[in-house]
Amino acid sequence: MKTKPISYLFLIICVSFSGSLFAQKNLEKKITIAELFSLTLENNPSLSVSKANFKIAEQDVKVARNMQLPDLNISANALYIGDATILDKDFSNATKIDMPHFGNTLSLEATQLIWKGNIVRNTIQVKSLQEDLASLSHLSNEQNIKLLALGYYLDLYKLQNQADVYRQNIALAQQRIENINRFYEQGMVTRNDVIRGELQISNLNLTLQVIENNIQILNKQLTVAMGLPEETQIVADDSALREHPEIPLLEINQNDVQSHPSLLMAQKSVEIYETSEKITKSERMPALVAFAGNSLQRPITTSSPVLDMYSNGWNVGLSLSYDIGSLYKTSKEIRLNKYEVERAEAQAYETEQMIGVAVNAAYIKYKESITQNKTLEKNQELADENYRIMESKYNNQLAILLDMIDASNAKLDAELQYTNSDINIIFAYYKLLKESGKL
Repeated sequence: MKTKPISYLFLIICVSFSGSLFAQKNLEKKITIAELFSLTLENNPSLSVSKANFKIAEQDVKVARNMQLPDLNISANALYIGDATILDKDFSNATKIDMPHFGNTLSLEATQLIWKGNIVRNTIQVKSLQEDLASLSHLSNEQNIKLLALGYYLDLYKLQNQADVYRQNIALAQQRIENINRFYEQGMVTRNDVIRGELQISNLNLTLQVIENNIQILNKQLTVAMGLPEETQIVADDSALREHPEIPLLEINQNDVQSHPSLLMAQKSVEIYETSEKITKSERMPALVAFAGNSLQRPITTSSPVLDMYSNGWNVGLSLSYDIGSLYKTSKEIRLNKYEVERAEAQAYETEQMIGVAVNAAYIKYKESITQNKTLEKNQELADENYRIMESKYNNQLAILLDMIDASNAKLDAELQYTNSDINIIFAYYKLLKESGKL
C-alpha cells in the first residue's frame, strides 16, 4: 500500500513530461513563403505609418469635395432698442421719440461658387493624386517589408541547414575519433592524431552553438515581423524552396517596369505639380458666385412712425469679383510651379533609369545564382568522393590524419556552399521581382 503514492507521483511526472514534450512540439510551425508574406503584411508594425498616411489622404479627398457644396449660414439675434432723439441742425430742440424696445432678426444665407478657373475641380484632383501617391507608397513599403522578411526567412533556413550539416559532420568526426582511439590503442597512430581529432570536434561543436544562437535571434525577428507568439519556432517549407523558377518567364517580364510603384509615384508627383500650376493660374480668373437670402426683422424702422411688426424679405442673385492684385502677384508663383514640374519630370526620368539598372543587375545575379548552384553541386560530389577516398586511405594507414581533416573540412565547406546556393536562387528570384515592382 505504501508504494501507491510513489506510483501516482511517477505517473504524474511522466504525464507532465510527455505533455511538455507535446507542447514543445506544437511550438514548431512550418511556414511557406506565401504565408510569410501574408502574415508580415497583416501584422508587421512598420507598415502602420504608411497605412495611416493612406487613410489620411483618403479622408483628405472627402474633405476637399466639400468645396463643391454650397455654404449655408443662419443667424438669429435679439436686441434692446433705446428711444431715439431727434435734433435740429444746430443740435437744439431735442425731441424724444418712443421706440419699441425689443428687436430681433432671423436670417438665412446661401452662397455657391459657380466658377473660378476650375479651382475646385483641380484642388480635388490634387487631393486624389496625393491619395494615389499614399497608396503607391504603402505598396512600395509592402514590397520592401516582404523582401526584408524573406531575407530573414531564407537566412533562418540557411542556418537550419547549416546546423544539420554540422551535426552530420560532428557525427562523422565522432565516428572517426573512435577509429583513431582504436588505432592509438593498437599503437598505429600517435597521441597527436587523437588530439587533432578531438580539437576538430570541439571546433565543430563551438560553431554549431553559434549557429543555433543565430537561429534564435533570427527566429525572434521573424515572429515579431509576423505577429506570431514569441515561443513559436519557425521552420521553412523546404519543398517550395527546392523549386527553381523558370528563367524564360523572367526574361519576358524583366524590362516591364512601367507598373513599378516608385516610377508610378514619380509620375504622380509630376501630375500633382502640373495640377498645382493650374490652381495657381486660377487665381487670375474672376470668381462667379450665386447667392440667395431670406431675413425676418422686427421692428420695422424704415417707416415713420416705427412699426413694432415683423418685416420679411428675400433676395437671389449673382456676384462677379476679380482680384486685380493677382495680375502681378501670381506670376512668381506660376514660375515656381514650372520649376517644380521640371524637377519632378527629371526625378521621374532618373527613377526610371535607376529601376532599369537595378532590374538588370538583379537579373544578372539571378542567372549567376543558377550557374553557381550547378557548379557547387558538382563541387559537393567531388568533395564527397575525395572524403571517401581519404577515409579509406586513412583507415588503411595510407594517409595521415591531417589529410583526412583537410578532406573533411573541404566536404563540410562544399556541403554548406551547395545548400546555401539553393536558397540564394530563391532570394535572387524574389529580389528581381521586387526590383521590377512585381513582388
